[in-house]
Amino acid sequence: MTLSGTVHLILHIAVPMAVAVLFFRQHWLRASIVMIATMVVDVDHLLAMPIYDPHRCSIGFHPLHTWPAIFLYVVLLYPKQTRLVGLGLVIHMLLDGLDCGVMRM
Repeated sequence: MTLSGTVHLILHIAVPMAVAVLFFRQHWLRASIVMIATMVVDVDHLLAMPIYDPHRCSIGFHPLHTWPAIFLYVVLLYPKQTRLVGLGLVIHMLLDGLDCGVMRM
């Protein structure tokens, strides 16, 4: 794995934890766990060959990383019952999108 890949994975843990501490202070641990658990969305990478390609942008390529799916993740932000899941998924997509931007540089 490349250095940027390692940083990318660390951010998928650090950013949700930081958001949890900043905005869900009383329940930061639960919020962190729920948002980090949304990394399961990467299960769609198993459908690709090769499974991991450091030069591939996930956004728009993998089924759970498409724009219709991302729209659903944004909708999940609104009901209180799904807010943490939605937030975790949106953060995940933003980080993957950032990674796509870095790859283009």
